[in-house]
Amino acid sequence: MARPDKTAAVAEIVESFNGSAGAVLTEYRGLTVKQLQDLRRSLGENADYAVVKNTLAKIAAGEVGIDGFDDLLVGPTAIAFINGDVVEAAKGLRDFAKANPALVIKGGVLDGNILDAKEVAKLADLESREVLMGKLAGAMLASLSQAVYLLNAPLAQAARLAGALQAKAEQDPSILAGGAGTPAPAQAAAEDAPVAAEEVPEEAPEAAAEVTEEAAETTEA
Repeated sequence: MARPDKTAAVAEIVESFNGSAGAVLTEYRGLTVKQLQDLRRSLGENADYAVVKNTLAKIAAGEVGIDGFDDLLVGPTAIAFINGDVVEAAKGLRDFAKANPALVIKGGVLDGNILDAKEVAKLADLESREVLMGKLAGAMLASLSQAVYLLNAPLAQAARLAGALQAKAEQDPSILAGGAGTPAPAQAAAEDAPVAAEEVPEEAPEAAAEVTEEAAETTEA
């Protein structure tokens, strides 16, 4: 490959590394062209599957700061540059490898860290982002429902208590003045006060005097 072509190829691999969330290295020896096409379709938007030359991939990995990549670049190599859900891409590669043993997963890179084949398999066993988000949403809804119940429960109890009190007051209005059969405070105070001496009207002495004078006149007569 001429030098300008190598430079362009390396730049393309560098761009793929920089634009992806991770990458999985595979050996594709023994796969037919149709199988490779099926693999690319199965990955969909989650990853771009590209056959690369090991020497150019090593140069590109060095340029993007990936160390320890050389040991994985042995034999015919194709790299799945992951653009979507990393877990979903790992699952797709794992499932395809089970159905097509000619595809061998050699390792990968995620967040600048090198992964071996076992670590990629563990990644594939994780739940996808969509499933995790669904579970998180379900947990949040459950928490909100519980919070609404806790907030509404005291209000409902208070409403029932107020309704019972209103019904009782309608049957016995005196309950609002201190309870059924209980006199109001002012009334009770008046009833408990001692009975005072009978008050004599101011005109009473004059009337009594007049009666005495009339009686005396009658006697003299």
